[in-house]
Amino acid sequence: MKLYVFFLYFIYFFHHVKANDDFIKTKGVHFMLNESPFYANGFNAYWLMLIGSDPSQRHKVSSVLQDAASHGLTVGRTWAFSDAGYSPLQFSPGFYNENMFQGLDYAIHEAGKNGIKLILSLVNNYNDFGGKNQYVNWAKSQGQSLTSEDDFYTNSVVKGYFKNHIKAVVTRNNSISGIAYKDDPTIMAWELMNEPRCSSDLSGSTVQSWISEMASYTKSIDSNHLVEAGLEGFYGNSDTQKNPNFQVGTDFIANNQIPEIDFATVHSYPDQWLTGQDDEAQLNFLTNWLKVHIEDSQTILKKPIIFAEFGKTTKGPGFTPQQRDIIFNTVYSSIFSSAKGGGAAAGGLFWHLLAEGMDSFKDGYEIILSESSSVSDIIIQQSKRLNKIRKMYARLKNIEKWKKARKLKD
Repeated sequence: MKLYVFFLYFIYFFHHVKANDDFIKTKGVHFMLNESPFYANGFNAYWLMLIGSDPSQRHKVSSVLQDAASHGLTVGRTWAFSDAGYSPLQFSPGFYNENMFQGLDYAIHEAGKNGIKLILSLVNNYNDFGGKNQYVNWAKSQGQSLTSEDDFYTNSVVKGYFKNHIKAVVTRNNSISGIAYKDDPTIMAWELMNEPRCSSDLSGSTVQSWISEMASYTKSIDSNHLVEAGLEGFYGNSDTQKNPNFQVGTDFIANNQIPEIDFATVHSYPDQWLTGQDDEAQLNFLTNWLKVHIEDSQTILKKPIIFAEFGKTTKGPGFTPQQRDIIFNTVYSSIFSSAKGGGAAAGGLFWHLLAEGMDSFKDGYEIILSESSSVSDIIIQQSKRLNKIRKMYARLKNIEKWKKARKLKD
């Protein structure tokens, strides 16, 4: 009888913890889910909301998420913005297209069904899907005297528009599940901007102030979710030697040291940044790019890091699938090497995942899992390797729980 009571107590103890801790959190340099380290082997699929808003096409959202899950992928990154222009989510400040919002509802719901967490990005640095320039134009149409798209970061009216958008998305009630986004554990994190850049202030201080303000605001209305800035990983004035051959107005260290930023992100495109150099030089740059960011996240930031975009274009001269396989293996090996030693590297999200029959979305970096056998095998292998690490920590944690429960019994 005593053994039976002890068993029931252990089951209650384990499930009570699990049921109440299903949001991704951070603990030091690790992501945590249900008290065990969580690793983000994942993908970008910026189009989920757009395709999900069309009932005749939304099956592609379901199929790509099912396919991703079958390859062991755990995190997807997608847009929670589309400002003015074609099929907008927000067609003017504070006014939303309900059909598009329902497309995002559908994407989140389907991700949850397939056990995939989502990182939702809130605005674009670029003009695609509106971006920061659209916010500036909206303010100019209301009489604001603005001269640069970088006024997005400093003008009070523009910042007010963007805060309203953050609130509209974060507090949205999903029309399918009925769960407010801020209460939905399917969402892993809010990304403030896709690849913030500020050419008018290369020091990173303008972006620093903006990130601090917007991260604090987001946390004030949502205490459940993580927040990240969306950075590419470029360093500021003190570490320019770590960059390729240019700066973009961000500072990887200072921007990520903001207390309300929970983890660091890095993007990796040596085939775009070092166009005049050969594959060997680009690979050497990538290897070092991965190394310095993992080291800095581990020793300086003391926060997890995700390599949130990487890939290899098929449109480059002399492209072969083997070249892309090398890039994936290089990124994945650096992540795994860090993770197995308890380091800060917590995952990578390749750019970008498509379903079959989405030719108009191809940009050279696309991965269609059913059509890319060698890289699909590499993706599965990485999923298995990271999952083994997670299971190892989970077993150790369960042993600790068992010991604690036994002590309480005694």
